[in-house]
Amino acid sequence: VFSLGDYRRRVIGGAQSVPPDYFTYGKKSPETEALRKRIKEGCEKNIINFFNQERGQVAIYDANNGTQRSRNEVAETFEKAGIHVIFLESSCTDQNIVDANIRSVKISSPDYKGWPPEKAVEDYWSRIKTHEKHYQPLEELTWPYIKIINVGEKILINAIHGYLQSRIIFFLMNIHNKYRTIYFARSGQSLIEHSYKADSDLSPAGWDYAEKLKDFVLERRKKADDERRKLGLPTEKKRLVIWTSARRRAYHTAWPFVQLGYRVVEKPTMSEINPGVWDGLSPEMAKKRYPDEWERFVNDPYAHRAPRAESYHDLAVRLEPTLIELERERDDLLIIGHASVIRCLLAYLMGLPAHEVPAVEIARGDLVEVVPASYGVHSQAFHFWSGPGRGTGGDGEANTNFYENYAEATEGKKKLESGGNTPMASAALTPATIDSSSTSP
Repeated sequence: VFSLGDYRRRVIGGAQSVPPDYFTYGKKSPETEALRKRIKEGCEKNIINFFNQERGQVAIYDANNGTQRSRNEVAETFEKAGIHVIFLESSCTDQNIVDANIRSVKISSPDYKGWPPEKAVEDYWSRIKTHEKHYQPLEELTWPYIKIINVGEKILINAIHGYLQSRIIFFLMNIHNKYRTIYFARSGQSLIEHSYKADSDLSPAGWDYAEKLKDFVLERRKKADDERRKLGLPTEKKRLVIWTSARRRAYHTAWPFVQLGYRVVEKPTMSEINPGVWDGLSPEMAKKRYPDEWERFVNDPYAHRAPRAESYHDLAVRLEPTLIELERERDDLLIIGHASVIRCLLAYLMGLPAHEVPAVEIARGDLVEVVPASYGVHSQAFHFWSGPGRGTGGDGEANTNFYENYAEATEGKKKLESGGNTPMASAALTPATIDSSSTSP
């Protein structure tokens, strides 16, 4: 995601640092015109470099191209570089939605850091009023476009062709801007660990883990509501939905929730990564028996596929329908799954590059809380259980029991940090064409 506003803030600072006429339409001083041009060309150069030098497949250009002239300039710049363009316009005629969006999203923008909330709201409304006078709706038929009205109430398209462009529309039809919380937790320890083929039940420690997870999740949800209430933020009573894989140990980890009447959904697509011939092998045994495969795996742990196995790329493709459902879900969600699956889902939400997916580490006994936001995702990790099979990435028995099978081992990889706030990806984990965003007031 390439945000023109973020690029401008990195170059010259927040809203307090820009010239008075920077955000106004009409005639500007020569200095402001030159500054705006420099910012725009610098950001677009980064996008072109992303495709040419980093072999990128899709870039989202987040900018307010509010006139036909500016949209034509953007499209011609990228078309000359061999980059296909689709414009996306999001317009809203419901003033209540606009006001709620300003108060919950826009005043948390880096532009308004340190501003009194009401002053920030007033300033953003003044920006909107100025844009309304000069904005030219996206109606030209020269370039492909998608128009979203009132946050998905209506969607209009023009000149959309092919699989990837259709997938973009499908994705946009399933997203929303409602506040919700997503929790992630590993399944409990099973009777037979390190085996993909053995669909074994939970061990006694695994059943104890399931009870502790249930208690901690319900307590954490209550605390989160209390925290929002103290901050004066709106609180809405939401249902909690639980997703698990169809593997016995995952579903039975959710059994305490079933007994309380919560909705638990089994998803076969969320089964752990298939380790193929490495099933049940320790790292030392895999290295000894398959030295060539081991070397290829070490060089590219995301894309390499062991014999009769899945790569992390294969797993990410398998999880695409789950990602769409994840975007569509409006209730709070608890995902109880396997380490490899949680890695892919967390990497998607946090906008991590593909090669970092195998490095995401989540220990059994930790609950990861993710709250999607417009300017990133807020994540925290909470420890709630220590017991057999927890795994900490350190020495000793805990490390040998860390993941269900060797394909999910994480020795030497980095851990997921608590309290992170990293940019959130806004497209599915499949290649797509560039989307140059044109947003109306």
